[in-house]
Amino acid sequence: MSQVTFNQVSKEYKRKKEVSSWAVKDFNLIIKDGQFVSFLGPSGCGKTTTLRMIAGLEENTHGQILFDQDVVSDPASKKFLLPEKRNVGMVFQSYAVWPHMNVFDNVAYPLKLKKMTPDQIKKAVLEILEVVEMKGLEYRKSFELSGGQQQRVALARGLVMQPRILLLDEPLSNLDAKLREKMRKDIREIQKRLNLTMVYVTHDQKEAFQMSDQVVVMNQGSIAQTGAPHEIITHPVNEFVADFIKNET
Repeated sequence: MSQVTFNQVSKEYKRKKEVSSWAVKDFNLIIKDGQFVSFLGPSGCGKTTTLRMIAGLEENTHGQILFDQDVVSDPASKKFLLPEKRNVGMVFQSYAVWPHMNVFDNVAYPLKLKKMTPDQIKKAVLEILEVVEMKGLEYRKSFELSGGQQQRVALARGLVMQPRILLLDEPLSNLDAKLREKMRKDIREIQKRLNLTMVYVTHDQKEAFQMSDQVVVMNQGSIAQTGAPHEIITHPVNEFVADFIKNET
């Protein structure tokens, strides 16, 4: 578990013979240890770019990102911790479950890369499969799984390394409404059970408000409002936030 701090973080894309564009601009935020925080906003608002900067898949061009007291990215001091050194788990919209592997091997893959022993791998995989309610299905082939089961496998793979932070990028958008509702509850229960810092990207305000301790509403690369779900619902700070919530309801 870790606290994540953004200090004046920006991400600039420079294009030849064109004006630079800012995907994220002057981003200041503290995600507390053990919190469930959602980045909410329309497409292109910078929420996925911000998530990728936490993971180290994008390098910020200005400002600092810290995990607890550790600086993981600071262009001014040329500090940049590679993704594989950050111990961050990720779950994507596309599941990214390898079809040629069974459930056990999919979840075990990052442990094998770390050269853990077979006994250590088996223990860790079986424990996390129980957490995501997939125990007993460890040798089922990926193509035999439902969409919800594939997402649970992806979630287990993100959790099995006991990450400091788990990042989830629109993980439920490919599921039907009924299954999406159940997975919302299950992910939140897992987060509480493990007391894990989770950062969740969504354009769905219902998802964000149901699951989160804190919601960060983003617009054009900046924070429009941040607060507890009920605060944002009852006291939107500007017209953009009010209209976005109204239009998505």
